[in-house]
Amino acid sequence: MAGIRFAGKPQPPTWLAMLHGFLAGAAATLLLYAYFTVGLPQLAGWALLLLLIAAAGGAFINLNYHWKLVPLPIGLMLGHAGLAVLGFILLVVAIWR
Repeated sequence: MAGIRFAGKPQPPTWLAMLHGFLAGAAATLLLYAYFTVGLPQLAGWALLLLLIAAAGGAFINLNYHWKLVPLPIGLMLGHAGLAVLGFILLVVAIWR
């Protein structure tokens, strides 16, 4: 989706943004369930926190820019992606330990 924005379009198609949010929300829900039921390593807990912050940022971007048809700010978009990638990397490291 970032490639669409970098290509000059103001935002990705709505269906793609909604699919992205739905899949990320489903994954976060499963991770939260695992955290509160079986427990996760401490590193995975930090990964979950970063992913939830990234999700909040994604909701902010969607509600304040995408739905108002305002071009997505590249800085916010990169921050959202950076937090999500860092959270995912921490989660993978926690799983492989």
